[in-house]
Amino acid sequence: MTTRAKLTLCAALATALAALCLSPLFQDAFALAPHGLLMVAVAAGAGAGLRALPLPRALVPPLQLVVVLYVLLLTTVQSSMSAGLLPGPGALDAVSSLLTRGGADIQEYAIPAPATDGLRLIVVGSVALVAVLVDALAVTYRRAAAAGLPLLALYSVAGGLAGSPGGMWLWFLFAAAGYLALLYTEGQDRLTRWGRVFHGTGRPAVALSNGGRRIGVIALSAAVLLPVLAPAVGGGLFDSLGSHRGEGTGGGDGKGDERSLNLVVALTANLRSSDDTELLTFSTDSPEADQLYLRIAELSEFNGQEWLTGDQDPQPMPSTVPAPEGLSPNLPTTSVRTKITVSDRLSTTWLPMPYPMSWVDLPNSSNWRFDPVGRTVGGVNGQKSKGLSYSVGSVAVNATAAQLRGAGTPPADISKRYLGLPSNLPSVVADTAKDVTKGKSTPYDQAVALQQYFTSGGFTYNTKIDSRTGPDAIAKFLQDKEGFCVHFAATMAAMSRSLGIPARVAIGFTPGSSNGTDRVVRSSNYHAWPELYFNGYGWMRFEPTPNRGTTPLYSVQQTTPTSAPSTAPTSAAPSERPSAQPSASSDCPPQQRRQGECGDETALAEHRTVEASWWRTWPALVAGSGVLLLLAALAFPMLWRTRLRRRRLGAGRHLSGADGPRLTDEQVLAAWAELVDSAWDLGIPPDEARTPRNAVRRLAEDARLDADSAAAAGRVALATERVMYARESDAPPYLGGDVRAAREALRVRATRVRRLRALLLPASAVRLWWRAQDRAAVRRERTAERVAAVRAAVTRPFRRREKDG
Repeated sequence: MTTRAKLTLCAALATALAALCLSPLFQDAFALAPHGLLMVAVAAGAGAGLRALPLPRALVPPLQLVVVLYVLLLTTVQSSMSAGLLPGPGALDAVSSLLTRGGADIQEYAIPAPATDGLRLIVVGSVALVAVLVDALAVTYRRAAAAGLPLLALYSVAGGLAGSPGGMWLWFLFAAAGYLALLYTEGQDRLTRWGRVFHGTGRPAVALSNGGRRIGVIALSAAVLLPVLAPAVGGGLFDSLGSHRGEGTGGGDGKGDERSLNLVVALTANLRSSDDTELLTFSTDSPEADQLYLRIAELSEFNGQEWLTGDQDPQPMPSTVPAPEGLSPNLPTTSVRTKITVSDRLSTTWLPMPYPMSWVDLPNSSNWRFDPVGRTVGGVNGQKSKGLSYSVGSVAVNATAAQLRGAGTPPADISKRYLGLPSNLPSVVADTAKDVTKGKSTPYDQAVALQQYFTSGGFTYNTKIDSRTGPDAIAKFLQDKEGFCVHFAATMAAMSRSLGIPARVAIGFTPGSSNGTDRVVRSSNYHAWPELYFNGYGWMRFEPTPNRGTTPLYSVQQTTPTSAPSTAPTSAAPSERPSAQPSASSDCPPQQRRQGECGDETALAEHRTVEASWWRTWPALVAGSGVLLLLAALAFPMLWRTRLRRRRLGAGRHLSGADGPRLTDEQVLAAWAELVDSAWDLGIPPDEARTPRNAVRRLAEDARLDADSAAAAGRVALATERVMYARESDAPPYLGGDVRAAREALRVRATRVRRLRALLLPASAVRLWWRAQDRAAVRRERTAERVAAVRAAVTRPFRRREKDG
């Protein structure tokens, strides 16, 4: 097999292995694999066929792309092509339609998403484009190292969208292995073209490829293992891209295209971010500002995989907002006015606002739409909340526990919409709900029991858990008792529905912290909570997540009254009011201590002190030691090469000066070796098949040396030939100046990259490895001789006895 064929196969293999990282993005992990592999094979075959033709190299990638696009059309929109073979306007319209549907699917579905036709075209087309780029760079232009850029782009997109980025290391190994195989094949080809070129060793150049293979394995292992030992310093570039992105791309028509995907992804990314950024501030006239959650959207549809926003009906902003859903007209309420200022770090389609909203004062109200079902306000025509200031009116429902106990049966339309559960919901969800609420006869008491079960039932808050909320994820959450707000809210909503209580999941922000005049909401205040429906009182918030936010005043566990509760709403306040301040429990997770939500300032100060001295911990010390060893290993070739040059040229003492003593044969050969290695370091490999003078002639031609430099190199070559071939050598008294003159001329005519590589990673440093191999071979031979001698000494008496016998 030719080298070009090997490179073509390795380029296709690298692309295919890198494309595997897209598997976690889809429900059927390998649904797109056959189509993607076909396009990779087509790209490789087209490239190989075009390169076999007498075509200019610059024409190969464009023609290769045309072939790939044709096959892509043939496998996706063949029915729209003329005669099933020729692309025409119909095929282009079909492609445009698929791309539009794919864009809508990206915003609609949560990860893992179904493999729809639109997503299939986008993903497979992207893989095909990457395959063409990798093949063009690695094979057509012989730049395998640059081919890593499109492969990295493919992996970065998958890693940024994956629901559990911590598990991407396995796919990274596949992608990196393919890239290393490509580099190894190209490097082996370069080295085999050199042949036996290294002076005095007798080893083939392919030995360098073995060293490169070892270096690649070590580098890959370090890339996977070193982050485990490194101190927590944030997620770097990808973390900054994933944080503070609000609820997604927005745009659209406000009809709910952004379902759970962007909402949950944004919430998870912000909670996991180490950068607690200020997102908005608000001021309110509510006496209970620490109870005022800012709601963005609600997830009411549980489809068996994730919680999604249900069908919405966005309308132009009305002059008078209709009354909140389910709220009795004679219920005593309090009007609350809130002014909200969104920072430039929060760009979301939906506006954060208290629930239930009664009016809103917005600039450019024509760019906003009101959804009466979810009672949310969303932007259209690309309108976002970034940098916006607006005022919101809301209604505070003054309900007591006794009143909520007496709430009537919800209407049929509410039950139909908010009691649906998927058929694949594990039985453990309903069974646990029944056990927790045993003996509770009213929906209110059952809801309070569920809330108390989560807050004091041994559950642990942990943002590192996968953010999925499907049936299996809920069952695992109930088993492991570990998760974050999304799991608590989704599980309580599902358990409430199993008990016949209409429920949904709300996403927004907790009230944040007070700065004296306003309340500041940060990225760590992203939150999800359940809302339960009580007839006559509407949707009421509950807080099942331990040590997060504030518990609603009406949900404090109270003794069931002996007399029947009044069903008429009253303005009575609850007899007991829980503290609005967070608990200073010792169970408070480190993330809450970092955010100042535990109320324990001493512990917070101690935690900051520990964070400030992270470098004293053993992982930091190990990581620092590893970095120092890595720097030392990188600097070793440069230091060794500098020392060898000084020894060969005598630092100006022995090989320079016309009045000095005549040089010895060893000094002449050392000067020649230094000239050969200097040229090798600067990109001109030596050739042992040539005599020294022929080698210098080739060196002068390749490097385009001037006459004086070529003459200096020629004098070194002539002295070397006299030492090697003449019966008696009359060595000159100087050669160091000639070597330095020739080396300086080589440096001047080399590119900046080659000069830098010659300094930091000189190619002639491979002699160290060969020397070590030679010494190891000598030791093995000596050890074998000693073992043979010992064996002979031990067996000699027995051989004599056999001979005498």
